[in-house]
Amino acid sequence: MKKWWMACAIWLVSNVAFAGLAPDQLVKKTADDVIDVIKSDKDIQAGNQQKIFALAEEKILPNFDFDKVSRLVLGKNWTKATPEQQAAFQAEFKTLLLRTYATALSKYKNQSIEYKPFRLEAGADTATVKTAIQQPGGEPISVDYTLGKKGEDWKVFDIVIESVSLVTNYRSQFAQEIRQSGLDSLNKKLAEKNKAATGK
Repeated sequence: MKKWWMACAIWLVSNVAFAGLAPDQLVKKTADDVIDVIKSDKDIQAGNQQKIFALAEEKILPNFDFDKVSRLVLGKNWTKATPEQQAAFQAEFKTLLLRTYATALSKYKNQSIEYKPFRLEAGADTATVKTAIQQPGGEPISVDYTLGKKGEDWKVFDIVIESVSLVTNYRSQFAQEIRQSGLDSLNKKLAEKNKAATGK
């Protein structure tokens, strides 16, 4: 899981939303910019959690399709949920991801990214960008970003780190809790964990 979150944090925190870029260009531009931000911000390097969380909260949203990933993660439970339950889940799941990204972002230590050859089929509305994170003194981490077309832009809706999918991982965890205690129980537990971690 540490590898998964480090990969997410390196890529997803961007200083702007890059409208109209092709999937591979979006991934590369965002990664280049976030690494530049980390290297130039001494507070982030020093582990200032409040600033790191604020940065993640502000910059992650433009390039990530939270609505789609929420639907995919809940699966059939999404269609069974009331609008109120759906809204509550999205809010708490978003906070869960944001605070985890922020934690991983604080652990960045000079990793670099290798971009694999990319080809987009004509008319395709989904795409996969394959990369590898090179770690000083460690084995490379394979990272695949799955993006979907949303209007004129591309948005990430899944990340696969060494064959472990964000969507599949959380779907399995959350489905078990929902089966045992229901969606309201899941939302309550997520809210309690988020409050304990953020103090909000």
